[in-house]
Amino acid sequence: MIKTVKSVDLQGKRVIMRVDFNVPMKDGVVQDDTRITAAIPTIRYILDQGVKSLTLMSHLGDPKKDAEKARDKAERDGKTFDYDQYIAGKHRMRPIAEYLARKLGKPVVFAGEDGCYGKRAFIEGQSAGAVIMLENTRFHKEETAKEAAERDKLAKELAAYGDIFVNDAFGTAHRDHASTASIAKFVPVSVAGFLMEKEVQFLEPIVTSPVKPLVAIIGGAKVSSKIAVLESLLKNASALVIGGGMAYTFLKAQGRQVGKSLVEDDQLDTAKSILEAAKKTGAGIILPVDQVAAETFDAAAKPVAVDSQDLPDNLMGLDIGPKTLAEYKTVLDKAKTIIWNGPVGVFEFEAFAKGTEEIAKLVAAATAKGTITVVGGGDSVAAVNKFHLADQMSHVSTGGGASLELLEGKKLPGIEVCRG
Repeated sequence: MIKTVKSVDLQGKRVIMRVDFNVPMKDGVVQDDTRITAAIPTIRYILDQGVKSLTLMSHLGDPKKDAEKARDKAERDGKTFDYDQYIAGKHRMRPIAEYLARKLGKPVVFAGEDGCYGKRAFIEGQSAGAVIMLENTRFHKEETAKEAAERDKLAKELAAYGDIFVNDAFGTAHRDHASTASIAKFVPVSVAGFLMEKEVQFLEPIVTSPVKPLVAIIGGAKVSSKIAVLESLLKNASALVIGGGMAYTFLKAQGRQVGKSLVEDDQLDTAKSILEAAKKTGAGIILPVDQVAAETFDAAAKPVAVDSQDLPDNLMGLDIGPKTLAEYKTVLDKAKTIIWNGPVGVFEFEAFAKGTEEIAKLVAAATAKGTITVVGGGDSVAAVNKFHLADQMSHVSTGGGASLELLEGKKLPGIEVCRG
């Protein structure tokens, strides 16, 4: 079990809260506020308890790495690169503070662009119940330092701003960073926010004690990024529905002709071992039996229906066909729990989006019948949002890497510090 904000007395306390406001920005304007909106219930609850202050901290991209990439691109394109202008538009927290203030209907005081150190007097000088936003934690190298002693320098400073640490940043829960985990060593009490609580509530049981039958839909481009998840889910799943680019590595491992489809040849043995492991556990591995292909990987490519598991040399598989979808439906109809991680086709291209859209509809229909449905992973989340079905799932995870690692059965530092 994890301790939550409801388990502690917050009245009159200084709260330091880690949020995941790592949202897409363009010229200082928020492009997608999903993560900001997700944190608001916890923020409102804390404020309603009569806290002395609530100080928020988050990263926003990786300023150093992102700026280096942008500078290199500008040089290749023969353009000038203005570092300060780039950072202001992509990595400063001031626009986030202003955006949050509008969402809350309450001022959010930005603590300044000079970093996260030396802000105690500033925070304590605010009126009771103030909301303060610190600058991007990743402007400090200590935030992501490999050495614990280095992380602790920033963690101690951040800990001085609160009597209670609240972690509601599930998206970074798998990171052992100063503001996500190290800080807990220096704060008397560490608890989870409502978003973190919900993520753990839905994702952990899938690994430990799912309501069965459990069916996992695993898609995306590469087997290599999903090996640990596949191996973990095999322990409890009645079936693994495999789609997307990674399906072609499995099909090739079975001796099928995959044409020009994406295949990881160095993962063929891994695919074979997963297929063998599934036989031993009795789990079904459901692979495409027909597909929608094209000659090139292009949004304008002409879709070609292929009524076979085999593809000719001139085609690449980009989506599942109707027979595959029917097989997926048969399996999903029997499930009591469904976990979906990764699209089953190139849904970004309209001509190859139908399979992923239909899967989203099937999962939504299962939710309506009482099945526990969890969508985890950036691309599958993007898919349910694109098809306006996110609100018809039991839970849509806000974490990409964090969701994967939790499904792998790993202990996540940002969650462990909130354990009772």
